[in-house]
Amino acid sequence: MLFKQMTIIGVGLIGGSLGLISKRKKLVETVVGYGKKRGSLQKATAMGVIDRYVLTLPKAVEGADLVVLATPVGTFERICQAIAPHLKEGAIVTDVGSVKGAWVARMESLMPRHAFFVGGHPIAGREKSGVEAATAELFQGSRCILTPTAQTDPKALKKVAALWEKAGARVSEMNPFDHDQILAAVSHLPHLVAYVLMETLTHPKIAKKNPVQFSAGGLRDFTRIAASSPEMWRDIFLLNRDAVVEIVDLYQESLEKVKKKILEGDAAGLMEIFERAKSIRQKALS
Repeated sequence: MLFKQMTIIGVGLIGGSLGLISKRKKLVETVVGYGKKRGSLQKATAMGVIDRYVLTLPKAVEGADLVVLATPVGTFERICQAIAPHLKEGAIVTDVGSVKGAWVARMESLMPRHAFFVGGHPIAGREKSGVEAATAELFQGSRCILTPTAQTDPKALKKVAALWEKAGARVSEMNPFDHDQILAAVSHLPHLVAYVLMETLTHPKIAKKNPVQFSAGGLRDFTRIAASSPEMWRDIFLLNRDAVVEIVDLYQESLEKVKKKILEGDAAGLMEIFERAKSIRQKALS
């Protein structure tokens, strides 16, 4: 057992899944949930995701050895300000957010001297959100990136790493700013492209033909992630703005290159790009 009490702030897909696996493997003695919707918290309790729930932040973190921030990233600062005075001696606060960068230092600055912050990001998810989608297998074989800084307490880092490893994840450590650049490329951009593609299909020039009714598995597979939480992705794009805009610029360069090949009727050029893309995908994702 790693922690006597873990408080999950935001009992949705990620937080709920962590609660399930922590209870199943007896990594914590008690899991407390916090959220704004009593109905969702009651459902989480009935599912065995949490042991009990609380509707106020100070009460939720009372006695907690570990506090997990699993709400949209844009809420973290407000939540940390609210819970800081109520954290016990030695308490660890970690998160599951997809944006780190300067936010890690900001979260560290909000901690009282007797508590510790460890930035974390489990790279796992499903297109469905909410506690109903939670599963104890979500993190099995996935990656979890921890983003320690010079201020990170080594013992707190070790305990958070152990939690994710026992939950089934492969843990890596990374500089917070490197994390944001990499995730902008491999996670944030794909989600943005999926959202933009669905938005494109609503354009008046094409929407009146109702193209979606003629789509097959390709569109469904490619845009599956567009069914993810809009609130969560709104915060990610805005908070990781610089890295996202940089990778969007690079994507536009590549798109223009392909567009030029098509306009020029350059079959060989297109084949070269497509074969290279196929090879890279097979090697990277096999």
